[in-house]
This record gives sequence, C-alpha cells and structure tokens, in this order.
Amino acid sequence: MTPSDQRFWINTVTLDHVEGAIEGSFTQADHGAGKRLRQPSPGDEMIFYSPRTSLQGGKPVRQFTAWATITGDKPYQAYVSDEFQPWRLAVTFHDCRRVDAKPLVDQLSFVTDPAHWGLPFRRGLFSIPRQDFATILACMTA
Repeated sequence: MTPSDQRFWINTVTLDHVEGAIEGSFTQADHGAGKRLRQPSPGDEMIFYSPRTSLQGGKPVRQFTAWATITGDKPYQAYVSDEFQPWRLAVTFHDCRRVDAKPLVDQLSFVTDPAHWGLPFRRGLFSIPRQDFATILACMTA
C-alpha cells in the first residue's frame, strides 16, 4: 500500500466493546454486520469513538478511546453464541490515551455542524480525511 492509498477511519463503538476488541485484536462494526468491514484494507488506520460505556443504558463517554492499524485483509465470522456470530476484522491496537471529542470538533472537517457534533458518529464506521485523523491522533499520543 502506498501512502496515497492509505485510508483513515472512525469506528463508533461503546467502551465495553472497545475493551473487548483490544483484548482480541479485532474490530467489529454495525453490531456485528460484515458489509462495511470489507471497506478498510491492511495498513489503514482506525480511531474508535465511544459515545457510551455500554449499548443498553451506559453512561456517556464521548471520547476517542482507541487507535488501531488494520492487519486483516478480509472480515471473518466469530462464534459468540448460537444467536450471535459477528463479523470481525483483525487489527493491531497501539498505546494511546483517551481524549474528549468535543474540544476537537472545531478542528475536524467531517463535523460540519458543531452545534450537533455527535451526528457524524451515528454512521458507525466511516472514513475521514488524513488531516482529521492526524489532529485526533496528535491528542491521543501527546
């Protein structure tokens, strides 16, 4: 992959799921669906945004909570239970610190309405410009 081919991603995931993903070196998206996980490629970078501590009734977090590099070339299906076999993609997580998202929104081009800055994150997994990734990562690795 050349630097011009590299893409940058935000993945909106609750904090408890981010913590599980870090343990397992994977990412999921869209509650385990596999369609959008086919978009990232090995070498792409992903930042995780956690709106809440957990999906059902969790407390607000609203932070960028993890950073990973995509290592898998295609999603794989995992067995969690008979009712839940999510699609996952292999990643390598990097050391970083969690940072509040709101102070950064004026610097992020994908946030077009600062008054409603949380709306873009409702898309789940989405690509962002290199400069937005660099802005967030600089705070996470400071």
